[in-house]
Amino acid sequence: MLQDLLKEYAPILVFLGVCGFIGVALLVAPFIVAYKRPDAEKLSAYECGFNAFDDARMKFDVRFYLVSILFIIFDLEVAFLFPWAVSFKAVGVFGFWSMIVFLGVLTLGFVYEWKKGALEWD
Repeated sequence: MLQDLLKEYAPILVFLGVCGFIGVALLVAPFIVAYKRPDAEKLSAYECGFNAFDDARMKFDVRFYLVSILFIIFDLEVAFLFPWAVSFKAVGVFGFWSMIVFLGVLTLGFVYEWKKGALEWD
């Protein structure tokens, strides 16, 4: 009885063991592999494409927001197009026109980005 119970839980124990090993390996590996000579540039805080600053109320360049909107547009498009394409026959005419409306809204966002100059990397 106890042996049958252990046979049923053996895969779970193996899975937990492998997960524990991978977790410990991922925690230890950076200390083994890491480059050991830090300098001031490497230790400085870096975020959003420019160095850290003291005033939290400093205005950001609008290009950072436009790039994030552009990423969201393409990310959403890809995330919704693959399942839609796989089930294209099952969604019917309503699903087709729903995706056309969705792509139209994304296209309007893309045109807005284009007109604002987000695609010009000066």
